[in-house]
Order: sequence, then structure tokens, then C-alpha cells
Amino acid sequence: MGEKILVTGGTGYIGSHTVVELQQNGFEVVVIDNLSNSTATIVDQIGRISGKKPRFYELDLCNEAALRVFFRENHDLAGVIHFAAYKAVGESVEFPLKYYHNNLVSLLNLLRFMEEFEVPNMVFSSSCTVYGQPEVLPVTEQAPVKKAFSPYGNTKQISEEIIEDTVNSSALKAISLRYFNPIGAHESGLIGELPIGIPNNLVPFITQTAIGKRQKLMVFGNDYDTPDGTAIRDYIHVVDLAKAHVVAISRLLKGIHKESLEVYNLGTGKGTSVMEAIMAFERVTGMKLPYEITSRRTGDVPRVWADTTLANLKLGWRAEKSLDEMMASAWMWEKNLAAGILEF
Repeated sequence: MGEKILVTGGTGYIGSHTVVELQQNGFEVVVIDNLSNSTATIVDQIGRISGKKPRFYELDLCNEAALRVFFRENHDLAGVIHFAAYKAVGESVEFPLKYYHNNLVSLLNLLRFMEEFEVPNMVFSSSCTVYGQPEVLPVTEQAPVKKAFSPYGNTKQISEEIIEDTVNSSALKAISLRYFNPIGAHESGLIGELPIGIPNNLVPFITQTAIGKRQKLMVFGNDYDTPDGTAIRDYIHVVDLAKAHVVAISRLLKGIHKESLEVYNLGTGKGTSVMEAIMAFERVTGMKLPYEITSRRTGDVPRVWADTTLANLKLGWRAEKSLDEMMASAWMWEKNLAAGILEF
């Protein structure tokens, strides 16, 4: 086996795809997840894809005592990829203390035990929300971090500051990956985005509407300062995103990083509006989606997409999959869920 990597939030959407890519690249993977927005059967699905189930701990990172026991049992970790966090922008506006407690206490506990047990490398799951609404697009890593539009975005800003202060005062090395809007599913159709309750993200709302779980798709605002009035995002295939995490942790393990903390944007470099995304789904599937225009959602920025030059050049990573491929894979996943062929 290769070096041992902890993936927190490893049964979640991006985490599960990253676990697959890590295992397929020879890493030994250990997963922690409290299953607040996922299910333990994802571990079985990962095993079906990669031929090996990762070791799984149902554990809340905010539980200091339980996390200490975990680190005692897994003192040979080479690095951590930290996904575990609450992530719904709208919910964070409604319940800010829930988000600050979960997202920050979990990180503080994790960093403290990484330091105590001498785990030297972290890849952090950050977000383009740290930029707020950028003044210049596409947004580069040098863009100023502006006041966040939501408590969720603020937890990512604060988390990056905590990590920066920690690497400046310890042996920890870290890479923060600021990604844009992951969509799609694994080509096997065995793992994908599986939100509990009403989806907060566009594409599962699209696919659930198409399959009949939802009566209609809600489009939050058509009066933005964009060509068609709907918000613009940089949609990236979740597998492309997962591969970037493998590249990032490998960079740290090989010691070829240039700074104690490196920051990279992960996107396609192309902005797509909500209506363009809907039309892409309709084009790929041949279906017509019922949708309703409703009011803007608190915490949403009008438009953002990435300049990925730094990740392309320094990481040697580039997003490869098209918007049509993203939509086709998301639809296959939704159909597999509806057909009951997955073990949930």
C-alpha cells in the first residue's frame, strides 16, 4: 500500500470521488464522516468502483475525545484532505452559529491533533465564496478576499486564516483549493451527489425535477446583471476536482511545494448561467424541464468564474470534462438512484 491519507467528509459528494481517485493511485485511505449529509453505504460503492473499501470511522470532528482516540489508532498518517463541513449557503444565513461551530471547531480539533501526532500535510477544501463578488473576472488567487456574502463563505475565509497562522508557527504544510461549482457524478454511476432533503445546489435540483421527485425547478432570480439575468457560475466535473486533490496531496508528500501554504483556484475558467445549465441538461437528455423564476436567494453572488492559470501551470492540473459530460453523468446517477440498483 501507498502512504496513508485521512479524508474527512469522505462519504460526502466530493470526498467520495476523491477517495476513489486516491485508491486508484495507490494510496491507503481512511475515512472519517459523521453522516450528517451522506450515508455509510457510500463506502461500499467506493469499494465496488476501486476494488477496495477504505477503512471508515463514523465520527464527528467536533468530538474532541473521539478524535484523539482516532489519531492514537492512526498515528502513521502521511496527510489529511479535509472536506468535512456544512456547506449550504442559504442554510448558513438562517443558522449562522451552527455553521461557525461545526466548520471552525472541527478544523481547530483536526489541526491540533495533526500537530500533536506530527501529521505534516493538509489539503483544505476551500471555496470561491472567499472572493465574495470579485471586481475583476475571471478571478485570480491574487484577488482580494472580500467580505463574505454568507456565514458559510466566512467560515472558509476564517479557516484559511487559521491554517495560514498554523503553518507559520509549525511544521505543517498545506494547500488550499478554492473550487467553484462541482457537478456531475462518477462514470460508473455508483456515486454522485446525494443531498438529504431539498437540494441546495442547482444540478441535483435539475435531475430530481427531471426524474419526478420535484414538481418544478426553482430559478433564484432572473434580474442579475448578466446576459440572461440568471446567476453565472463556473461548473466543474466532480471527477476533475477529485483528481486535483490527488495532485495536491502528492505535491506536498514529494516536497515540491514552494511555500508552506499554497492556494489554487479549481474551475474550468468558463462562466455558465443557470439558464445555460438548464439548456445543457435539456440538450443532453432531450427532456424539457418545468421551472419557475423566483426571488433571489440570500447569500448568492451574481457571477463568478475562475482564472485557473496557476493550477494549470504549477500543479500541472487542468479540468477536462465538458458541461454536457457533467450533465450526462449527473442524469445517469439520478436514473440509477430511481431504478433502485444502488445499495442505499
